[in-house]
This record gives sequence, structure tokens and C-alpha cells, in this order.
Amino acid sequence: MRMSNRDKQNRKARINREKEQRKFEKKDFKKNHINNKTANNKYDKNVENDVHIVPPDANAYEDVVAGRNAVMELLKSGKDINKIFYEKGERHGSINEILARARENKVVLVEVDKSKLDNMAENHQGVVAIVPPFDYCEVEDILDLAKERDEDPFVLVLEGIEDPHNLGAIIRTAETAGVHGVIIPKRRCVAVNSTVSKVSAGATSYMKIARVNNINDTIRKLKENGLWVIGTDGAADTLYYNQDLRGPLAIIIGSEGFGMSKLVRENSDILIKIPMKGQITSLNASVSAGIVIYEALRQRN
Repeated sequence: MRMSNRDKQNRKARINREKEQRKFEKKDFKKNHINNKTANNKYDKNVENDVHIVPPDANAYEDVVAGRNAVMELLKSGKDINKIFYEKGERHGSINEILARARENKVVLVEVDKSKLDNMAENHQGVVAIVPPFDYCEVEDILDLAKERDEDPFVLVLEGIEDPHNLGAIIRTAETAGVHGVIIPKRRCVAVNSTVSKVSAGATSYMKIARVNNINDTIRKLKENGLWVIGTDGAADTLYYNQDLRGPLAIIIGSEGFGMSKLVRENSDILIKIPMKGQITSLNASVSAGIVIYEALRQRN
């Protein structure tokens, strides 16, 4: 095919651009390869010293709270909010109140398509708040809160709750019943995330939650501070409503599938059970927690 002089010049220019691009990509690849090799060597070296280097991540310092009730309670609590995304289009109901309160609090508002919110969270109800990671407290902070209120400590200890819906429901129940704080382990337990916050209907904005390395060490600490530790166990002899649940108290709820571990069971002062009359011999962890928490509340009032 015959080409004009202009076509030849254009083709030559395009080839030169492609050469330059390949040269740049090769140089960039080599640079990244060297950087990655250096980073990997640094990582390998530090693994031997039990030091873990995590590459920086722009999202590592942020979390999301989704759903109208959760975001509204977050705004009411006065906690830090980096930004609120809300869905484009016609708005009805509580979303207008959320936006008005956000403007009062001088929170940055961003209107986006529903698809963006879908990528950020499930069941967002048209609004998602970007917040710093959840601010866990210390066990001492929970006990101090009870002192400030001049009340006997009322604490909930959760062992191995892996379902965020269960954790959210338990936190919601605990907050409504006046529990001073919830204690969860760092391992084999779901952390407070957007699902937990949404299911809790915003209770995570008010509830003190401590995340500890060792549940049994924490149980001993609670005992040293005068708390009675009550474990829930289907094999116990005492029915929950026959047990005195007044005074300084920590109630332990075990994991969904296996209940309390052997050592936690042994470290409990007293074991109680919920009677079962049907063919199913166990309850959902959040239901069990609700039953025992509200029996304690009834006795304490």
C-alpha cells in the first residue's frame, strides 16, 4: 500500500512514541522490581526478628458506617467523621435529617451514584459515613465508667463471636440494658466493622468496647476488681433466673458453635444455663445474651 509523505511522517512519529513508551515502561519495571526486592528483603529480615512491615494503604486508616440509623447515631455521638457519601436523586425521610445534621457539624458531604455506595457497603440505605478505625477502649475504662455512674460494674465478655450480625445485635442489646462495656478477644472474634455498626443501630457509637489479647487474663483482672464472673453453659446445673445477678458482674457468652472454651469455663465463678424444651438444644448467641442480660437488668432494678 502506497503511503503519502504525511502518512510516512505520522507512522515514523508513532513508532518513535511507541519506542519511548517501551523504554519508559522497561525503566519503570526495573525500578519497581528493585524497590519490591528491597522491600521483600526488608520484610524477610524483619520476619526473623518478629517485626512485620505492612505497606502503607490509603484505606488502612478509614472504616465505614452504613445505614441511616447507624449514621444518624454516629452524628449524634459527636465522634469524628471524615466524610459522608449520600445517594443522588430524590430524597425522603430521615436522609434529609442526616444531611441537615451533617451540615451543622460541618461534615463534608458528597453526592454519588448508588453504584458507588454499593461498592462501599451492603444495605447502605443511601448513606455511608467514612470514619477513622473503631476506637477500642481499655478494660479499665469500662470499670471507670461504672464508678463515674456510681453503679456496680455490669460487663459483657464475648468469646469467639465470629458473626458480625450477632456481635452487632449483642452490642445493641447491651447498650439498651445499661451494660457498661463489652470485652472481645483479638483472635477468633469479629472486629467492629460496618456490618456490626449497622446491625447495632448505632449502639457502637455509645458502647465502650475493649479488645484484649487474652480472655482468661482479663477474667482474672475482673475478679481482682471485685466482679463475679458468670459463664453461660448448657451443661450447668443452675438456671439463669435462679442465680443472683446483682452486684459487680461479668457475664460470659461463648461462641456460636462451641460455647465457652474449657479454660474460660473453669475460670468462671458460676455457670448458668437457659432451659431448653424443644428438639433444638442451643440458641443464637445474641438471643442467649439478650435473655441473660435482661434478667440481670430485672434483678438489678
